Amino acid sequence: MSQGQPRFITADGFAKLRAEYEELFSNERPKLVETISWAAANGDRSENGDYIYGRKKLREIDRRLGFLARVMKAAKIVDPAAQGSRDQIRFGATIELADEQDLRRTLTIVGDDEADASAGRIGWSAPLARALVGARVGDERTVRLPAGEKSYEIMAIHYPEA
Repeated sequence: MSQGQPRFITADGFAKLRAEYEELFSNERPKLVETISWAAANGDRSENGDYIYGRKKLREIDRRLGFLARVMKAAKIVDPAAQGSRDQIRFGATIELADEQDLRRTLTIVGDDEADASAGRIGWSAPLARALVGARVGDERTVRLPAGEKSYEIMAIHYPEA
């Protein structure tokens, strides 16, 4: 995501990122450092699998910690329950859609860092989310997808209760 745009996220999404950061920083990393120290004390590091793997894993954890820290610093927590206009699709809305074959699906628009398509959570900058924002129940929106254009009718819009 570019530098100028805010990283919108729900409070739940932010809590999950923070929990992952805390787990990596407080538990995983210290255990790994201990294993690396033990492996380094065993002598020849060039053929020491525990040492080599441990260093590689430590770099991965440190990269992930850096990424999580940047995301949390740039995050702007948005409470979907506080949305003023509940008849339009906005960030945090749960939407029921129907396509041309009347196949229905339910999606929730969340922050890009908490998106999980398999769980029905799409990032707010995804093409489908961008096409839906501002729509009301009964509106039809066409989305350009890699497989071609697809039209959806908005059947229902829900927001969490405050």
